[in-house]
Amino acid sequence: MKYVVAEWDADCSGFRLDASAYLAELPRLAPELPPGARAFVMDPGHYRVGAHRCVKDLELAGIRPATDKSGTLLLHFAPNPWKHEEGIRIRYTGVTRFSVDYGHSIDWMDADTVLFDEVLPDPAGCVHEIALTDATVTVHCEDLDAVWGPYAE
Repeated sequence: MKYVVAEWDADCSGFRLDASAYLAELPRLAPELPPGARAFVMDPGHYRVGAHRCVKDLELAGIRPATDKSGTLLLHFAPNPWKHEEGIRIRYTGVTRFSVDYGHSIDWMDADTVLFDEVLPDPAGCVHEIALTDATVTVHCEDLDAVWGPYAE
């Protein structure tokens, strides 16, 4: 990620998280984002760690790529029962690139959970990068639509 820090710190055996540089840039970046992506990252609770609509601690629960040439992709995130009232479904349109990269091994966790994410403008729309506890998800797309609600796979 360019602005958001979400990295393992071996010295303290934990993750170092800081979205402040991204939040400082967001007023400049937001007008360049497609409407759905802009609404998603501008939600007041998105980066407030204690908020019910903060993405931190959501569990990656499902990935559904398009089985046709529509260029859609669905990611499902289940709520953390101690923090979230709802999960989130993110539908990406006009996907041109999608990857899940595993960078380190945290073997004491049952599921990959969100640390933080970052959405940046791109000539074709936007790039959404999601740092998970054990991987990074990157989606290049025209836009995204994030809907909070009861989790259902």
